[in-house]
Amino acid sequence: MKKIRFLVDAVIIDYNNAMLNYTFFDHTADIGVEIFGQTRKELFANASLALKEILFDIPSTEPLRGRKKIITVEGADTTDLLINYLREILYLVNGEGWIVRNAEITRCGSKRLTANLQLEPFDQKKYAIKVELKAVTYHNASVKKEHSGWRAKVIFDV
Repeated sequence: MKKIRFLVDAVIIDYNNAMLNYTFFDHTADIGVEIFGQTRKELFANASLALKEILFDIPSTEPLRGRKKIITVEGADTTDLLINYLREILYLVNGEGWIVRNAEITRCGSKRLTANLQLEPFDQKKYAIKVELKAVTYHNASVKKEHSGWRAKVIFDV
């Protein structure tokens, strides 16, 4: 049944030229995310949005505060690059106490990317953590170029 629904969604996406940013899927004791983007840059930006949605409940009307940070991430291939990028964001959250509110990918190749991140200090009086993530995993991770854009799958260890 899920495959039929997905095929219908894919046809709608193709004909309307609109694309989902990401969807969540069930995975045993973990959280899976399928991420979409018309370009590789958009795919990586949407991956950071998906991670933010998993971690925090932040209203879309909440103004951006904080500071900007430029990061450069490398990987052996595009899948490894995505995993390392998401790990860097998770480190900023867990290790340094920042919320990555927005990400603009300025350069993105198959093995290296540069991103401008909009960071906000985590304030537990203002925001609640929805889920605590341990890690971004390589289990079933993939990044693929398709006729309608880019698609990735990532599983987060809860």
